[in-house]
Amino acid sequence: MGIGPSTKETSLHHFRDPIVELLGEDTDIDFQGVILVGTPQDNEDKYFVGTRAASWIEGMRTDGVILSADGWGNSHVDFANTWEELGKRGIPTVGVTFQGTQASFVVKNKYMNTLVDINKSEQGIETEVVGENNVDLMDARKAIALLKLKVRKEGKR
Repeated sequence: MGIGPSTKETSLHHFRDPIVELLGEDTDIDFQGVILVGTPQDNEDKYFVGTRAASWIEGMRTDGVILSADGWGNSHVDFANTWEELGKRGIPTVGVTFQGTQASFVVKNKYMNTLVDINKSEQGIETEVVGENNVDLMDARKAIALLKLKVRKEGKR
């Protein structure tokens, strides 16, 4: 499990990420930036990077986060941990990742309650088509709308 061809974001995707593009254009949002965090192999390091990222975001006084992961399976350990650390700090978070129908998350927590699944295959599985299961404009619009609702609901704005 992990990053496969259909969930692998290409360099071109990173340069034209739809979430970043839409956040940058949205006049209702004070877009602070992007934090890139790797996926360590060791579980202790996985928890460390999630805690560090959440502390950084808390220090920036961020009202809400769109947390995305390109990959699945073991990568979701980091994803879930970061989401939990953000939740513990009261930071509304919307997750964006591949889940599909082949399995649920490797780990879960109570904060993982708003997810945009980027699965595009009819079978709901990871495929061998490069970039098939990547974030598109519709996914980005959903994530931003959900984040705005969540931030409003939790009284951050």
